[in-house]
Amino acid sequence: MHAIFEYLPLIIFFIFWKTAGIYWATGSLIVTSALQIIYYFVKKQPIPKRNWVFFGLIAFFGGLTIFFQDDTFLKWKVTIINALFAIALIVSNSFFGKNLIKELMGESLPLPEHIWQRLNIAWALFFLTCAILNIYIAYNFSLETWVNFKVFGLMGLTFIFAISTVFALYKHLPSDDNDTPNNEEKN
Repeated sequence: MHAIFEYLPLIIFFIFWKTAGIYWATGSLIVTSALQIIYYFVKKQPIPKRNWVFFGLIAFFGGLTIFFQDDTFLKWKVTIINALFAIALIVSNSFFGKNLIKELMGESLPLPEHIWQRLNIAWALFFLTCAILNIYIAYNFSLETWVNFKVFGLMGLTFIFAISTVFALYKHLPSDDNDTPNNEEKN
């Protein structure tokens, strides 16, 4: 249910895109993102930082898109979000010694430190690739192609990359027989 809640703005964006056009879709994206913030507030739950960042970027770039009637601003938002993810992973690890991927999943996955480092770099490169791919598609293909890529392509790429990550990590996970990772003796 939480995944549907997270993707609700994107789903509504796509519905409005198909029925009313890019500017109504952009407005719906802003409103549904604001409603997510309000939901956390009403439930008296802490509002995740990523929701604040997403809402801020959506409100800013979406507002510019609607005000200037230019979809370029909205197209840049996707690239900026992915680039920010990549930068956050690299900077937090390189300058502050915090591996954000490990902080998110470390308790549930007992992996060797070098694997966490590889995983952090892999996800940073993935987000950077998505940022570049988005801007390439935005400037070289039709608006319809870009919207389909934004809604389905990026989600599909993320899903495939996440599944690939799980398969790549599988050999490093503890076996049922003991608590040491399967491949730790080999490395």
